[in-house]
Amino acid sequence: MTHKPTRETVQVWSRIFRIQKEALAYTEKALKAAKLPQLSWYDVLLELNHSDDIGLRPFELERALLLPQYGLSRLLDRIEKAKYLKRIPCEEDGRGQRLVITEEGRAILLSMWPIYAKAIQDILGSGLHPSEIEILSELLRKIKLPEV
Repeated sequence: MTHKPTRETVQVWSRIFRIQKEALAYTEKALKAAKLPQLSWYDVLLELNHSDDIGLRPFELERALLLPQYGLSRLLDRIEKAKYLKRIPCEEDGRGQRLVITEEGRAILLSMWPIYAKAIQDILGSGLHPSEIEILSELLRKIKLPEV
């Protein structure tokens, strides 16, 4: 049995992807104009910052990120080269490593947040009333991905 989405469902689907694409481009442009790293760096550093001094194993970071897996090791290499993260040996696994944010990483994270926050406000907050944000949040929470 084939289930066909309604025209409205397809329109919502398209809008979600279009908004995501345009929102990412807007945010990246704002970060670049401020001479700050890409948004993917922010996501990595934020997750590492939440892990305190314990750090995260690369696979733990991968699970937590909103980024695709491909290219993650190269991204981590670039962030490490900028001295925003460091790799330390993993005590539980002699061959493994943990990723830890550095003080420089915390500083750049703090520098990036105002630009990112403004982009979020420009994209969502300026066009929707706070009550509409609540409704949208609740509606998005209802979307469940099917098991594959």
